[in-house]
Amino acid sequence: MRKRTARSAARAAKPAALGRGAPDRRSEVIGLACAALCALGGAFVPAIAKITADALPPPVVAALTSAFAAAAAVTVLAARGELRELFDRRRIPALALLGLLGTAVTFWLFYAGARRASAIETALCLQVEPVYALLGAWMVLGHRPTAARAGAIGAIVAGVALAIGAQGLRASTGVWLLLATPLCWQASHLFVARALPDAAPPLLTAARYFFGAAFLAPAALLAGGGPPPMATVAPILGVLALQGVVLSYAGTLAWYAALVRLDLARTTAIVVPSTPVLSLGASFLLLGEVATARQWLGLALVVVGVVTFVRAPHPASPAAEPVPPLVGD
Repeated sequence: MRKRTARSAARAAKPAALGRGAPDRRSEVIGLACAALCALGGAFVPAIAKITADALPPPVVAALTSAFAAAAAVTVLAARGELRELFDRRRIPALALLGLLGTAVTFWLFYAGARRASAIETALCLQVEPVYALLGAWMVLGHRPTAARAGAIGAIVAGVALAIGAQGLRASTGVWLLLATPLCWQASHLFVARALPDAAPPLLTAARYFFGAAFLAPAALLAGGGPPPMATVAPILGVLALQGVVLSYAGTLAWYAALVRLDLARTTAIVVPSTPVLSLGASFLLLGEVATARQWLGLALVVVGVVTFVRAPHPASPAAEPVPPLVGD
């Protein structure tokens, strides 16, 4: 899940852009393809999460998903000859805290919320992340919100409220857990901006999943009173692997691959608004969920708000601003 830390991504993208000027056509096509894969993968995150969280206790789903993602991330880091950086004594406390906040807490909230909500509600609730991005940039980095971004946030909040409905907001614990999930994602991005500004994306990604899995495994065992029976895990193991390796880890890699070949605003504008729209199709294909007219109207408001937020000029500030990462990060 999106995948992608904003500050480090911006740092990774900037040298590439400065080094070669305007991207060539082949590089641009690859970037667009990676952005499309990001949006497509992100579209299946809510529906797959609903399937796995309904089949197994959410703590178990969170632990196994992060373990599969960690295995892929560590393998890639080792192939790059950079595995020792994951255990650098100077960085381990910060990397472990990143794993706790960016994966362990967020996965726990996300899968617990997905179990208690529909896939459509899951996709819609995650769209509040720009709200937290704006508040975080204002309170932590001193960026005063522009009128355009304040209006965009109003449209996003109104769209989510309309789509979920007053009754859903009052009655569904899952909705509130899902609304809290992007807050933890944004907190992890701000933490990276302060504590790990020079860490490379492969290291940050590996740390998120490796240390996240290290925290989630014992927590899942304690919550479940021991390991779950293999008879209940085996039928869903392949889906958990897909969720961890493809939707979580590969989705992160695709995001970075798109980012270094396209500019940040263009990548975000392609991926973020299209993901919730595609999620409705994925929810129908996999679960048979059909959005109501009210949910479609709410989604339209959300998409307008997200597009406006992404395209609005960045407020002036001496510090770099965290941009909204891919939904489902």
